[in-house]
Amino acid sequence: MVDEQADDARVRTALLRGIRRGTWEVGSRLPSESELCATLDAGRGQLRRVLAGLRADGIVAGGRGRPPVVRSSVPVRAFETFVPFSRWAESIGQVPGQRTLEVVRRPAQESEARMLDLPVETPVVAVTRVRSLDERPAMLERSCFPVEAGRTLLHADLDQGSVHDRLIAAGVRLVTARHLIDAVAASGLEAETLGVETGSPILRERRVVRDDRGVAVEFADERYRPEAARFSIEHPVVQSAPAPAPGSPTMDA
Repeated sequence: MVDEQADDARVRTALLRGIRRGTWEVGSRLPSESELCATLDAGRGQLRRVLAGLRADGIVAGGRGRPPVVRSSVPVRAFETFVPFSRWAESIGQVPGQRTLEVVRRPAQESEARMLDLPVETPVVAVTRVRSLDERPAMLERSCFPVEAGRTLLHADLDQGSVHDRLIAAGVRLVTARHLIDAVAASGLEAETLGVETGSPILRERRVVRDDRGVAVEFADERYRPEAARFSIEHPVVQSAPAPAPGSPTMDA
């Protein structure tokens, strides 16, 4: 099962890379199953599983006898489980990168203190980085951590590796994450680092991560170029019986 999942991921990555690089352009039909199987070194069942996943993500359309058509080349970030940026980038066939602008211990701002359940001006470790996909700026990341959790970052090389991996290695347990997603206007720093116009719309994701005690250990504010990512949330549908219309018979009638 693990080998099958890894090979499906290989095929998905190759297909996404071809879409992103224009081998198969948005609006065009994908080649036939037999051609794709030969190009991607995949079996038919495997290819169909991968295409089903891309349909669910809105990357391709078509099915039931209709040839798949490329709908979008914008990467999708799903939030059913929390996956760090670096591993998400690798899962879609892109090379993650980061450039650290600041790592500092300072008093928490009001919004940071509120999200971390701390008194205002409590010391926190604040990190600001530009995250990239295939060497192109994709997201401006601002994260802050209670000093107890984030002190390990103060003297680390955050241009290499994952912040979350460093936290875990230091004994911080990352158990739950709550996400808030909206659109905002790009500030001067965001325009400069992401290469967009000041005031243009960008995607904002705010995230609070808690440990196994329910204590907030990270608050992140991430600003994405709009073509760098789309967000996907999948959840079960709660089935409930509709309320009976007035005057309609009931089981007790």
